[in-house]
Amino acid sequence: MFHRSEAMPWPLCFASRMRRGGRGRGPGELPWFFDLFGGQQQRAERGEVRYLILDVLRDKARHGYEIIQAIEEKTGGAYRPSPGTVYPTLQLLEEIGHVRSREEDGKRLYQLNPEGEQELAAHRQEVDDAYDRLKGDNDWLDTAELHDLMGRVHRLLRLVGKAFRRGRMGGAQLRRVAQTVEEAISKIEAMVTQKD
Repeated sequence: MFHRSEAMPWPLCFASRMRRGGRGRGPGELPWFFDLFGGQQQRAERGEVRYLILDVLRDKARHGYEIIQAIEEKTGGAYRPSPGTVYPTLQLLEEIGHVRSREEDGKRLYQLNPEGEQELAAHRQEVDDAYDRLKGDNDWLDTAELHDLMGRVHRLLRLVGKAFRRGRMGGAQLRRVAQTVEEAISKIEAMVTQKD
């Protein structure tokens, strides 16, 4: 077994992470596996965020946090802009006269101006393209096949982690498991890289 001063073997790192943060992001969702695929967090291209903000303000006036939530909802959860992106952009939009704000219940409420509506109309195609791109990239994450595959990967990691915790996996067994996994990876790599 390893001592606390040594590096934790990778199967235990995964098992430990699953115990600490292995809950899904919502009902029926997989745990942290999505992070392995580039995860849920897409990024808007430079300049797109201002138009996405104008778009969600077209529906109604919103607080900064509501703007973040509305963009996340409109992208199907694929993109959630950070406060560090949204608030400076709101400040810029207010300075150039595309939005106005007022204090309400101790929070700043942002509302679209007529100039902001014109700017949004002029960039409508960019907004639609951004939503299509941000939503489309994550469609494959919802497939039943991927959920099944990740369930199997999860099972493998739990099995190896459990064997380590119980002292049932020594160096020889670990090398055999590693060789088996390497063979599986080679076969999968051949499948996914072959041309149709």
